[in-house]
Amino acid sequence: MGSKLIFLIVVVLGVVAIAQLVRLYELSSKLRKRGEHEISNRDNRLNAKLMLAFMFVFFGSMIYLMVNYGWTGRGVAATEHGERLDWLMSLNMIIVLVVFFSTNFLLFLFAFKYVKKPGVRALYFPHSTKLELIWTIVPAMALLVIIVLGLIEWDNATSKAKEDAIVVELYSKQFDWTARYSGKDNTLGKFDYKVTSDKNLLGIVNSETLDYAIDKLKNDTLLGIDAMERNLNNKNKIYSVEEREKMMTTLHRNEEIYRLLVQLKNRHDKSLDAQSWDDIIVAGPAEKLYLCVDQEYEFNFRSKDVIHSAFFPNFRAQMNTVPGQTTRFKFTPNKTTAEMRKIKNDPKFDYSLLCNKICGGSHYKMYMLIEVLERDEYNAVMKAIDLGSDNATRPKDDQLTEKELTILKKKFGDALPAAHRFETLFKGAPAPAVAPVVEGAEGMVAPADTAQVAAVPGK
Repeated sequence: MGSKLIFLIVVVLGVVAIAQLVRLYELSSKLRKRGEHEISNRDNRLNAKLMLAFMFVFFGSMIYLMVNYGWTGRGVAATEHGERLDWLMSLNMIIVLVVFFSTNFLLFLFAFKYVKKPGVRALYFPHSTKLELIWTIVPAMALLVIIVLGLIEWDNATSKAKEDAIVVELYSKQFDWTARYSGKDNTLGKFDYKVTSDKNLLGIVNSETLDYAIDKLKNDTLLGIDAMERNLNNKNKIYSVEEREKMMTTLHRNEEIYRLLVQLKNRHDKSLDAQSWDDIIVAGPAEKLYLCVDQEYEFNFRSKDVIHSAFFPNFRAQMNTVPGQTTRFKFTPNKTTAEMRKIKNDPKFDYSLLCNKICGGSHYKMYMLIEVLERDEYNAVMKAIDLGSDNATRPKDDQLTEKELTILKKKFGDALPAAHRFETLFKGAPAPAVAPVVEGAEGMVAPADTAQVAAVPGK
């Protein structure tokens, strides 16, 4: 409170001092019998010299900031198209700086050179078609070059990805990101918001998720259609008019969604179920998004609630995520996280996915860390987060090799990744395989493959 009061007093005293200085200047002009609009030659020459001095200070500070902090302060690009965008940004900056320094130099130079002199009248120069054409055509041509190059890069980023590009979906909601890899078939399962449930937060569509959503909507103990009808028809329960209207609205909405889900189930092609079961789901910010260096990625974006904006600062990419609409772009990382840490001399550096739209009160917490890995390390990590790091729960034809286990232990230590395949998340993790057992000679239980050495009573 005291500091605010002092600040207010200083502001008031400053205003009063300026008012008094203005009044003093008016009085001194009257004493000299000279109008306030009249400026002496000495004052004119002083201002002209000060303008020239200010130009050198102004240019010097500008050059100092560029030398110390760079052209844009964005750092090194980590994608192929990002390097081209940085080149385009540098071209823009060169054009802007040439115009900036030349026009400001002429501005300050003319103020110095053409200072008012006694007996010299200013030239009346109202119009020049030639000059008008020059300063219209030249900027227009410069803008044309910049815009065309920008459109080419935009087309490169949003054009169709290569056949071997890995498809990843990024799902945004207040206030986190969820990534869905397309699995071994590199095809994302279909989605529909009506299938969203407590076990299927992304609304992925297949036969079992449809059955679960229909059953949940029909038989949920709190908001299920049957439960709400029982409550509304229960003569022993009394609701206010507002409560009953709210319950009726919810019931009608649930009934409509139920009908739509039944129609969706009837139209669903069960042969497409495999596309969704092998999808891999990781949720930020607790979990990272893993990418492979020199591998092209096709990103699809969805939003659950409001408009977000997926911003990859080091990858020079950004795309709005819009409710009810899928947006997309592609890029190819060309520097691993380890390489970028060396470039930045920062052992704790991580790439990041941010939200670049103010989407609510906790917007600042909406991020997901990204790690770009070499091919071998990437393959081992993705294999582990697909079906888990325990070979006992993995299929016999898809075991982790000793090399892959070594990579995982070196990277994660004892906290090896668990399974993130959608089938596992929805149905639950499979139990470890246990060998069949038989009763041993002395009442002991022995695995079937060793029972041959034990006598079995009564046989």
